[in-house]
Amino acid sequence: MTFTLAIVGRPNVGKSTLFNRLVGKKLALVDDQPGVTRDLREGDARLGDLRFTVIDSAGLEEATDNSLQGRMRRLTERAVEMADVCLFLVDARAGITPSDEVFADILRKKNANVILAANKAEGRAGEGGVLEAYSLGLGDPIRLSAEHGEGLDELYHTLIPISEQFAERAAQDMPDVDVDIEDWDDFEEGDEPPIPMPTDAKPLQIAVVGRPNAGKSTLINKIIGEERLLTGPEAGITRDAISVKTEWDGVPMRIFDTAGMRKKAKVQEKLEKLSVSDGLRAAKFAEVLVVLLDVEIPFEQQDLRIADLAEREGRAVVVAVNKWDLEDEKQEKLKDLREKFERLLPQLRGAPMVTVSAKTGKGLDRLNAAIMKAYEVWNRRVSTSALNRWLVGMLEQHPPPAPQGKRIKMRYMTQVKTRPPQFVVMTSHPDKVPDSYNRYLINGLRADFDMPGTPIRLFLRDQGEKNPYKNKKKKQTGRLHKHLKQNRGE
Repeated sequence: MTFTLAIVGRPNVGKSTLFNRLVGKKLALVDDQPGVTRDLREGDARLGDLRFTVIDSAGLEEATDNSLQGRMRRLTERAVEMADVCLFLVDARAGITPSDEVFADILRKKNANVILAANKAEGRAGEGGVLEAYSLGLGDPIRLSAEHGEGLDELYHTLIPISEQFAERAAQDMPDVDVDIEDWDDFEEGDEPPIPMPTDAKPLQIAVVGRPNAGKSTLINKIIGEERLLTGPEAGITRDAISVKTEWDGVPMRIFDTAGMRKKAKVQEKLEKLSVSDGLRAAKFAEVLVVLLDVEIPFEQQDLRIADLAEREGRAVVVAVNKWDLEDEKQEKLKDLREKFERLLPQLRGAPMVTVSAKTGKGLDRLNAAIMKAYEVWNRRVSTSALNRWLVGMLEQHPPPAPQGKRIKMRYMTQVKTRPPQFVVMTSHPDKVPDSYNRYLINGLRADFDMPGTPIRLFLRDQGEKNPYKNKKKKQTGRLHKHLKQNRGE
């Protein structure tokens, strides 16, 4: 059993920088502007031989109302209560402020294990702040420099007793289990291999993407059943791509909440550019993308770009229309949405589209079923014999054209990859096959092998030379001409 360490402190004291240092990756956004972090971000930390979970939190503000800062503070206080250890970070160069003293009192009441650290303490400029930190009454402060990695050895030795304490508790709580595992194979030769199901070690990766204020964070909070992500009426609250691990209808999942993506021309600030790029990175590594639309303004240009991004990246796609509880004429609206979907997103033809209400939770069962269906199709494998029988039928129904009088012969087809499904067709003159015929084959694969919505990759390869004497004839002809010339004395 590992422990959980929450990093807390005022805005801009270096919490996200230390978080990135402990996890060994630049997961959290870092900028000189205070208040960049708003949500709770978890990561697997490594410090020497210690392994634990670290939480990056929003900067503690003195606001207690229902403003954005007040909601951020309540979220951070919740992290303090659920964490095993709190690392209270102060700025050694700025010194101890009245806010630090207020937050030190809060931490004493909410968490038994509090470690005090003075960050930005490299050089002589931070010596005064380190000495002032003793006045908080939280023990000896650790002198840190998160940016340069100084003081981590002292933090390591401070965490060792805490780690041993949790290890002893885990050993006492561990039940004795006798497990008999047999090697077995439950499918016969010739059967298609089973689809790999998500496990606790490898949960299903889902990213929720969309424009600002579409309700992404609210939807994820409703799925996991707790107010884990910061929400509100303001657009653009989410900045980091925050991942939340949960189990939804018995399936282990990791759901990524991403920053709202506006048109590229409107994204001017450096911080918003970082947020969007962080969301794009999450989308590239996800297995299923949930494209969330606002029912009041669906299928705007940016929505179409986001859906097109999902297709280009080869992710399984589910389109969810949020705020369905606000719609009065549901049947007419649904008919209009389906017509626009088929017309504006032909590359995602057949992808599931579900209506949900993140506020009330209605439609979440349909969303779950659509996600699992999209994941199953994304992993589907078709046997080579079935593909070649299908190819013969497609060629008979609609033979390929003969551009410039060159007859195109398609002889063999096989699936080379899943996630997404990828196929190779061995053909003559692959560079002469028009794009329209490629689309004809791809649409046929979707319809005949029940692969709606998922991106399909079709590659045409040259079948190679079939006449082994083709080049030899030229060589023999050349030798004959040379022999005749010698006989004629040329």
